[in-house]
Amino acid sequence: MSDLILELKDLSHSYDGKEISLNNITLTVNKAERVSILGPSGSGKSTLLRLIAGLEKPYSGTIAIQGKIVSSVNQMVAPEKRNVGLVVQEKALFPHLTVQKNIGFGIRKNQDRSKIISDLLNLFKIEHLSNKYPHEISGGEQQRAALARSMAPDPELLMLDEPFSALDKKLKEELYAELNQIFKEREQTIVLVTHDLDEAKVLSEKQVNLENT
Repeated sequence: MSDLILELKDLSHSYDGKEISLNNITLTVNKAERVSILGPSGSGKSTLLRLIAGLEKPYSGTIAIQGKIVSSVNQMVAPEKRNVGLVVQEKALFPHLTVQKNIGFGIRKNQDRSKIISDLLNLFKIEHLSNKYPHEISGGEQQRAALARSMAPDPELLMLDEPFSALDKKLKEELYAELNQIFKEREQTIVLVTHDLDEAKVLSEKQVNLENT
């Protein structure tokens, strides 16, 4: 099986059919590779993730995941059938569910729910928070829980849309060290959107600047 997880070919997007928000993006991401998407506000970073997730339709070009076309002008595979995870900065957790129920929310029926939840609680060092609700834990703890929830279904591709921008520098640095270890151990394929070059260099091996594509 090919190591190629994600392939974008000549991908463009427009919200109104006139003004192009992304223009002819070509990108490949291999298994276990971590790639950062950089660029100023308005450059289309978040739009790119929404396209990959299936929340937006391309104006032109194609998106393939594991060699299968999932987005084109004439074809759209539903988001829930793409086996990708998406973590955003805000509203990443369901407020009415505990941490452990948040993590278990997206686990498929044929998976060992209790073991997956337990393993991820341990992996992200939030076992003691399993019965807490999001409003009862800190911002850093919420992001750990959100990442654990996104990894619970074992996605082929995990996308992070500036999930750490609201955290202070010390907390970010602590998270970076932990996440690098987790991502390497699980051979997790990552696409990270950020405006922070230092963050991109710490969390990814390859950086792509949308201004230069």
